[in-house]
Amino acid sequence: MSHKHSDYMHWAKTASRARFNLATSGVGAFPLRELPFDPAQLAINGDNGYGYAPLLHAIAEKSGVDPDCVVTAEGTSMANYLAMATLLDPGDEVLIEHPAYGLLVDAARYIGAEVKRFPRTEESGYALDPAAIRRAITPKTRLIVVTNLHNPSSVLAPEPVLREVVDLARAVGARVLVDEVYLDAVYQDTPRTAFHLGSEVVVSNSLTKVYGLSGLRCGWILAQPDLARAMRQLNNLFAATPVHPGELIGVAAFQHLAPIRERARRIVEADRRVLHEFLDRHPEISAPRTNFGTTSFFNLLRGDAAAFLERLRSEYETSAVPGRFFDMPGHIRIGMGVDTEMFREGLRRIGLALDAAS
Repeated sequence: MSHKHSDYMHWAKTASRARFNLATSGVGAFPLRELPFDPAQLAINGDNGYGYAPLLHAIAEKSGVDPDCVVTAEGTSMANYLAMATLLDPGDEVLIEHPAYGLLVDAARYIGAEVKRFPRTEESGYALDPAAIRRAITPKTRLIVVTNLHNPSSVLAPEPVLREVVDLARAVGARVLVDEVYLDAVYQDTPRTAFHLGSEVVVSNSLTKVYGLSGLRCGWILAQPDLARAMRQLNNLFAATPVHPGELIGVAAFQHLAPIRERARRIVEADRRVLHEFLDRHPEISAPRTNFGTTSFFNLLRGDAAAFLERLRSEYETSAVPGRFFDMPGHIRIGMGVDTEMFREGLRRIGLALDAAS
């Protein structure tokens, strides 16, 4: 069986768009004109063989780490691949949460790892449960992979829970990869990065989802210096140097992250209020109600979700992500943070489609 593709990314690039697009997973694009940056300062080339020093330092300062622990990458997906490809050899055992973001599973299988799953159950509100990992882990486990915030549900794993997971990994000589691309969508009392929980932890992140800066592809990995060096060397197989104009704009973005995030927060929180009102009106949908994050995971309690999504797109001009990409075919994922009026109308149309199907 070939693992040299991603069904989800093919769908996202070819079939996800609609007039009312709730298939997004991050906030809308931040207007470049609002970034205090002089385009005349852009340069095509720079001193950036293994990353541009001002950008490495900006990421390090945000994360509270040494710059030697930072590896830049083209978005979180490439960061996750570089991390897993460095940590895993073909045949190694990797534990990945279920449901999980599809590209995490796809990347591990492409590397040739033996993928095992541990559940984040709907009954528990998709909470990260160390006991579930304890039941699945073996002496052969080399890596445990989690998202925090959880993709697709936006559920937060508290630091004490993550610490238990790290302890379990340490006991068998494994590492933990924590994808934190949504973590800054916890707008109040934002948790610190899990990288500080131990040398076993590797973290991936980017400015793509929470900050509306997807086009910059400004991603990174936090890893111990020896692993960071190995990841940079591995990346030599794929890229000579990063895109320097993007690095320069990335540095400017880090200098203004607070107002960029505040702009997004206002939209996301307005959308969340609309979402909760919608869920109050539709008991035929079950979904965890978080106070943070840009995604929500709907369990359609009646009918066939795949057929519903086809009808939603063709008859109601509205899109959402099929749950099959998370190995949860009875579910759909919706995204917040682009435009509240568009989001409100998209949910209204989901409601109309639900009523028509009942």
